[in-house]
Amino acid sequence: MSTTYSITESFGENLAIILSDKILEVYPKFDKKKITKTIREKCIGKTYTQRVELLADELKIFLPQNYKIAIGILSQILGPENEKETGMFTNFYWLLPVGKFVEKYGLDDFETSIKAISEITKRNTGEYAIRPYIKKYPKQSLAVMKKWAGSKNFHLRRLASEGLRPKLPWAPKLETFIENPQPVFEILEMLKEDEIKFVKKSVANHIRDYSKVNKKEADKILKRWSKSKNEHTKWIVKHATRK
Repeated sequence: MSTTYSITESFGENLAIILSDKILEVYPKFDKKKITKTIREKCIGKTYTQRVELLADELKIFLPQNYKIAIGILSQILGPENEKETGMFTNFYWLLPVGKFVEKYGLDDFETSIKAISEITKRNTGEYAIRPYIKKYPKQSLAVMKKWAGSKNFHLRRLASEGLRPKLPWAPKLETFIENPQPVFEILEMLKEDEIKFVKKSVANHIRDYSKVNKKEADKILKRWSKSKNEHTKWIVKHATRK
């Protein structure tokens, strides 16, 4: 579907209606009237991020309380994958509360949630939802993200970098690997010659983040990469060191 994106207009009652209509197709017991009324009353005066969280919280109330069942329902409304590098926050903006739902309520079920995040990011983004899982399950998360870095799907490759950024905008600081970023840099090494700009930009911004939180290690990887003759690696180095 094509939608005109507006933070002030798109994350209130109308998004509750959109989500309700989609959910009702696979879960007829969903109370569209009640959740719509609740969102209309509660979203007044709230910011974009607060509205996304409000929608996620209300989904938790109105969906089955069993997390696996709830995710099973939400997974059925995701629709076709996004084949472009753009559109995550336009055509697929309505999935942001679904990502927030996984972020807030799935932390005790790593496997189910990681699978959901991988599907969400193929349409919208999983870069925020993944972060609590990285903190709680660092080894398991790194193993999964290393697989994503080798995926044919460029959305998953981007998430392998973007989700691990220590200073991701609109997200709490991720301090897990700041002192020893080597496990993260191993993943970035897999992406340094990626030809998709969407992925390259994430890798460059990731290294740029580290230049602010662990400059010594960031300088080491930039020094190595600056010797590369690969055009994509050169682009990443240039973008990471921009003024």
